[in-house]
Amino acid sequence: MRKISLILLAVLFISINAFADYCITRGPDIGAIYFIGPTATGEGIYRSTDFGETAVCVDSTANAMSICADKTPGVLYYFAMPENLYYSNNYGQQGSWVFRNSGMHIGSNSGRNEGEIYDSFSKHSEDYGVNFITHTANGFFGSRKGVEIDNQDSVGYVTVTIYSIPDSIYLLITYDNFENLQIHKVLNYDQQNGFNISRGVLEGENFIIDSYFNLFYSTDYCYTWLKKNEFNFCEFYRFGSVGGRQEGEYYMMLTFINMMGENKHTYIFHSIDYGVTFDVFHPFSKGEEPLLSNFSTTTTEGTLPLEVQFCNYSIGDIQSYEWDFNNDGVIDSYEEEPEYTYEDTGYYSVKLTIYDSDESNEFLRENYIHVTNPNAVDEETNHSGIILNNKPNPFKISTKISYNLPQNIREAEIEIYNIKGKLIETISVDSESNSVDWYSKNLSSGIYFYRLNLKNSPVKKIIIIK
Repeated sequence: MRKISLILLAVLFISINAFADYCITRGPDIGAIYFIGPTATGEGIYRSTDFGETAVCVDSTANAMSICADKTPGVLYYFAMPENLYYSNNYGQQGSWVFRNSGMHIGSNSGRNEGEIYDSFSKHSEDYGVNFITHTANGFFGSRKGVEIDNQDSVGYVTVTIYSIPDSIYLLITYDNFENLQIHKVLNYDQQNGFNISRGVLEGENFIIDSYFNLFYSTDYCYTWLKKNEFNFCEFYRFGSVGGRQEGEYYMMLTFINMMGENKHTYIFHSIDYGVTFDVFHPFSKGEEPLLSNFSTTTTEGTLPLEVQFCNYSIGDIQSYEWDFNNDGVIDSYEEEPEYTYEDTGYYSVKLTIYDSDESNEFLRENYIHVTNPNAVDEETNHSGIILNNKPNPFKISTKISYNLPQNIREAEIEIYNIKGKLIETISVDSESNSVDWYSKNLSSGIYFYRLNLKNSPVKKIIIIK
């Protein structure tokens, strides 16, 4: 659904490819967010308690470069040049700020506990920024691009680049609170672009959005990424994102400023289904709105006949909508949020064009809908019937690996591999049991894999944290 609430509260012209997640931060309560946004005369810190539908400017005098909320109700931090940290225990209200520390990094992170704040990966404080504990960061290399901590204690991430390798970004992971770092993934991104990581509410859960505005979701400490959405944004908007306080909750902020500040707008996109669909709110407005077409659906594949309900979260002073559900040039609907039934199999590209009084904007999602025949045989289906999993995952000392063996198999082995693919241990199992305990012994923290030594056995990932 699409919800827009206009509040005429109220910097100069900025054309920014501002891929900065520090512009918005979640508060300790559900629905509470803070963000840096335009005011009538400049820029200020805003607070919202209703998911961004409305917001109040709490301070338009602080020269904040970034903000960070504590888990303690009312506590907020901001960072200002030259690298100073300020603290408020009154929701960031003007006049409540106290200088805390210097030599900080812009874009630091709130911690997992009250009073905990991280200064990049170099140090953290457990007493609201008064004192900091330094991290050794063994294994760090290159130039830092971004930092995030996980909801799992002592786990965190750093993205880095190497000047001589312009087409790669390295994702480092720590299992001991940035004392040691190791390469987690190497991604094919231009180092001038990249991606931001924002933790969700569960251990190992993260949202990742890249500079092309593709949104990914991970439940395994950023090892595998599932694409959830893509957006029709561009470099003329300042962008921020942050995970929420509820499972599946994700926020994006879009700020538009042009014409020497004559037009200023802040939009908050709020999702409760892991970034698949959004409500869009408009807590600050001044002047003419920009025009951007955006849509998605929770149903992108299925068997025919396939009914699809589209969610529209376009922005602008929209006068009309034109939907082309198979990109054949024929308009299929003029509704704001239509439903459409696909009667034939295949891949379908969908286009939404929106119009205001002066211009139009379109968004084409290629091969977005996939319709299959319910009677067709899926040759890629794994018919082995093997089930394999383990709990807890990650673990420190031991985990229980559960399995089932095909009816004609009485004995097998579970093979354990390290991240380089080297076999490090085998565990004998039989059909009389359905689980076995595995102990980490002297293995170091990191990612490992396991499988049954049978054809068509799935390969599962296991994480040790010490």
